[in-house]
Amino acid sequence: MRWENLSDGPRGGAADAALFGADAVTTRTFDTPEFRGITFHEVRAKSIVNRVPGASRMPFEWTVNPYRGCTHACVYCFARKTHSYLDLDTGLDFDSQIVVKVNAPELLRRHLSSARWGGEHIAMGTNVDCYQRAEGRYALMPGIIAALRDHANPFSILTKGTLILRDLDLLRQAAAVTDVGISVSVGFLDEHLWRTVEPGTPAPGRRLEVVRTLSGHGIECGVLMAPVIPFLGDHPDQLRATVRAIAAAGATSVTPLTLHLRPGAREWFMAWLAHHHPHLVRRYERLYADGAYAPKWYQRRITRQVHDLAREFGIGPSRAGAARRIPEPRETAPAPGATQLTLL
Repeated sequence: MRWENLSDGPRGGAADAALFGADAVTTRTFDTPEFRGITFHEVRAKSIVNRVPGASRMPFEWTVNPYRGCTHACVYCFARKTHSYLDLDTGLDFDSQIVVKVNAPELLRRHLSSARWGGEHIAMGTNVDCYQRAEGRYALMPGIIAALRDHANPFSILTKGTLILRDLDLLRQAAAVTDVGISVSVGFLDEHLWRTVEPGTPAPGRRLEVVRTLSGHGIECGVLMAPVIPFLGDHPDQLRATVRAIAAAGATSVTPLTLHLRPGAREWFMAWLAHHHPHLVRRYERLYADGAYAPKWYQRRITRQVHDLAREFGIGPSRAGAARRIPEPRETAPAPGATQLTLL
């Protein structure tokens, strides 16, 4: 595994600064059922707040990612490509070789205390899920949320993990002093599809229970309906059932996002498709012939259908709350309104 010149993006040559060196890595395995076959590489990172590349489609500028690699094992995950920068493969290694930035909370607290930091919005869960299975052992998120709360720094979290409910009290405390955006990813309800395409995640119904619980405790929660998977999860009846369930769970908004297949994820997804749905391979090759994204006409069709269903079931658009501040705050930049996360 290559640790030198590690960055959160493609290597650009010798000038890339290492986030940590090989001497800072401890490799562990745990012989318990939930972690069997998974290797954890514990690192002491040099930085934790990452600037989003200017060419990105993301509607935010800063992210925090305490983990690299993800045991959710979603076959379509766009972040798979990042494992190739470590000389690991983007398939099984991404699912089972997990980098853990064990000093993430202390690094973040130090960063937020810097006079150079302007209090901008920080997004989490935009690369890999910060509430994946590893978080149950390493518990990095409580320290991260506490640091953001103590500095009244606006943030958002996107997750498929039910473990976020462990931090409910911290989230409520943070929401009392700054803008907090929570989104749960639920692209479909089909259990057979879920078991094969997202094998390491909680079931879609359990994720909707997270939405219901957060909403019941006064924390607004939207749903990123992603990915909508062509020919497997995009039938009008499937879309209707999913949006109906999202509305019943109390979601404040629903944002559809069709499957996209970037390099690294594309190869892994297409191998999965050839094994489970070989009759669809040619259709996918045609649909994604021009690149990573489905054609605009297809994306617009899905968006229109979901938005129509959202209106039918009474889900309104996201509403940006008034900015809140802790007593005697330092100056912070206002949180962006209605952050729409587009990670999957």
